[in-house]
Amino acid sequence: MSFAANTHSQVTPHDRYLGIDPGLNRTGYALIERRSGGPFLREGGILRSTPKAALQYRIHEIAKGLREVLDELNPEVVAIEQLFSHVRNPKTAILMAHVRGAILLTIAERELPVVHYTPTQVKRLLTGSGQAPKEQIQHAVKAELKLDSIPEPNDVADASAIALCLYHSVKFAA
Repeated sequence: MSFAANTHSQVTPHDRYLGIDPGLNRTGYALIERRSGGPFLREGGILRSTPKAALQYRIHEIAKGLREVLDELNPEVVAIEQLFSHVRNPKTAILMAHVRGAILLTIAERELPVVHYTPTQVKRLLTGSGQAPKEQIQHAVKAELKLDSIPEPNDVADASAIALCLYHSVKFAA
């Protein structure tokens, strides 16, 4: 089993890019396709876990849902938001690390290349500013994908932004 490195230089242009915004309650996903008219949002959605279930079952629900998404959408490369430290909320950071681990394991089972983006990188790549507010990112996603409205819920808009970052990074790295 071979795994691709976590660098753009080793990810070649593809046609289907899956962006993932990890969360324990809701994990957003968005599949963007490369088309002659530019990036096209084929599908976006959320994977939910049962809030009152034990942690291992909640993580399993997210992983199981992701397997179904991977089976149905057949992405060629995946981008995921990188965990950043919540000094004020260490419990949240630990829970997010569990979810991200399950997501990464699920992706590794498919031997798909993965690129990680920090929230600041996503903001900078889409707007030119690493400090851009969420609303500016959402409007950039809407404009870039030529949508009538901002994808909802926010998790889908965030996953779309992450997929767009990969789409453009790979496009320019090639």
